[in-house]
Amino acid sequence: MAELKYDKTGRLLFTREMKEEYTVLIPQMLPIHFGMFKKLLELEGFRVDQLNNGGRAVVDEGLKYVHNDTCYPALLVIGQFMDAIEHAGYDPHKVALLITQTGGGCRASNYIHLLRKALKKAGMDYIPVISVSFGLEHNPGFHLTLGLIRRLIYGMMYGDLIMWVANQVRPYETERGATDRMVERWSDKLIDGFTRGKGMNRKQMRALFDQIIADFAAIPVSGEQKVRVGIVGEIYVKFSALGNNELEKFLLSEGAEPVVPGLADFMIFKFHNRVADVALYGGNPLKRAFCKAGMGYMQSCQRDMIAALERSGRFRAPGTFDDLHRLIQGYLGDGNKMGEGWLLTAEMLELIHSGVPNIVCAQPFGCLPNHIVGKGMIRRLKDDYPYSNIVAIDYDPSATQINQENRIKLMLANAKSLARQEAEAQGEREAAMQGAAV
Repeated sequence: MAELKYDKTGRLLFTREMKEEYTVLIPQMLPIHFGMFKKLLELEGFRVDQLNNGGRAVVDEGLKYVHNDTCYPALLVIGQFMDAIEHAGYDPHKVALLITQTGGGCRASNYIHLLRKALKKAGMDYIPVISVSFGLEHNPGFHLTLGLIRRLIYGMMYGDLIMWVANQVRPYETERGATDRMVERWSDKLIDGFTRGKGMNRKQMRALFDQIIADFAAIPVSGEQKVRVGIVGEIYVKFSALGNNELEKFLLSEGAEPVVPGLADFMIFKFHNRVADVALYGGNPLKRAFCKAGMGYMQSCQRDMIAALERSGRFRAPGTFDDLHRLIQGYLGDGNKMGEGWLLTAEMLELIHSGVPNIVCAQPFGCLPNHIVGKGMIRRLKDDYPYSNIVAIDYDPSATQINQENRIKLMLANAKSLARQEAEAQGEREAAMQGAAV
């Protein structure tokens, strides 16, 4: 059994011996993406399990260890970890917990400390917690090498593309479940390719982009255009079905087409913040150069994905990160970067500009950054774009799903009414043009 070792501050370390013996548990947020991340970590020599436990049990477990005034995503992630350790048959002496740590002003920076506090309260502070961050904590048994970072970026791009095209096909598929089966097929195919060293260079990635798009384009579809509804918000409740009460499924059941911006913009945003910090406040120019290089690499990969979508002639393509940054000018500055910062407002602007004025802004109750850049910006957007139709939905342990869904239904009813009015107006314009021609 691996010996427990601590740093000089008393923090339990994840050691090289633990890497050989322990199973690393990772929480769930994006099933497609995280399935690929799991495999990429396994190829680095880790034993990894991706948690899929959910439901009220996870919420209740989180409430045992996290104050209900604390960030809801923190409560859910910690609840998912504790529920798995206590009820999923793991040997608590042979598991480690992996969690991201941003280092910013948002409470997300404190998740790792809240998790360690929960483990101590449960009498399991012998379980190591691994911070996925850039330099905030170091562990002998876990390193983010440049090679691993590059491969994780590729996994993120594949995940974004599959999620993007699947959402444009699923509402219109003529054979129920065809899109989900294609998602599973491509996820398995990519993961199998990673095992054989395939799909991990730019040339192969570009070719795989085209193949993924072609296969999803081949799924039979029918029916008229449905109301498109964008989903933005705090990153966890935006993406996690556990965090947003299966929001995408609910929108599909209501006859809408969900439009979900990908993970890449958020990750580029985080690198951009480090670059902007030096410009705004001064700092280490070497750090700025490193972050600028990382940001540029992710942007170039994102442009490859966008180019493949534009070539397809079948799927809408998202804008680039630079497009988002241009849209936010005159609304929020680069210094507004806590949580999702200016990016959240920029995503709403991009949706409006791309013909998706109907938006659900999902936010944890009491999340100050999101109440400023999400709910707090709706009035300004409504003033500039009167046809925009945005609803802010709070998620927390006491919020009832029926109230959340009723508010979304009201937004959808308004969206369908506006769509009918636009169709009638367009018909009148066309009739007037035909009359003038005669």
